Amino acid sequence: MKTTTKNSTKNIQNLTSLWKTVGNIFNVYSKTSEFEFCEIQHSEWPNRIWGVPNITQNVLESIQQKIATTNATITLPIWNELNTKQKILLEHNGFAFIFEQIGMSLVPNQPLKTNGSILLKQVTNLNEAELWSTLFKESFGYAISTETIVKTCKSICYYLAYDKNTAVGTAITHTTNKVVGIHSVGIPPAMRRKGYAAEIMKLLINTSLENNAELITLQASNMGKNIYLKLGFKEEFVIKNYRWIQQS
Repeated sequence: MKTTTKNSTKNIQNLTSLWKTVGNIFNVYSKTSEFEFCEIQHSEWPNRIWGVPNITQNVLESIQQKIATTNATITLPIWNELNTKQKILLEHNGFAFIFEQIGMSLVPNQPLKTNGSILLKQVTNLNEAELWSTLFKESFGYAISTETIVKTCKSICYYLAYDKNTAVGTAITHTTNKVVGIHSVGIPPAMRRKGYAAEIMKLLINTSLENNAELITLQASNMGKNIYLKLGFKEEFVIKNYRWIQQS
């Protein structure tokens, strides 16, 4: 799968716009000719270095120098296919492959039937932000800080999913032009295997359609992609995420 289609480009633009939006609000986004960078203190997200046009020794050394300025864990996502030389360069410079994501998209055309068990509520206050942050960490094993949510919730939509009065999941949507990116759909372990993720997705798809979205994008794990395939999403490209294992 190559990142050559228009939908793939829109997917990446939405994802990187999300990181850039957060970074700009915190005044920590920066861009050079070699990469873009964002790091939020006391949070594990977005904390990315991206937009690398070409993997070369000089570029990797510049990335190392930038990462060395922080104690945070910084992820380097790469969505362009790497040749053998570039893979060897990454390995020799201490960059380890950590995880993979699959870029997927859906052109919405009709509302999906839901079972009415889930209600989505957009986060608007501190208490909801704290609950969202807790559920997210239980779901994914890393943190998006309450401060990050509170500062960015007017620009980014954070959702709590409720089954009656019980919060059962999280989600984010971010809109660029008429593209809605769905991110961070998380269900804590104790709440899984009850169909919540699929119901959350259906509600988000329907809301996107009501808001005249022309394309819905997301980045899935290999484990979770089947949920999205069943909803009509198509696999388009792969993001390989690396980390510099020699950082202190």
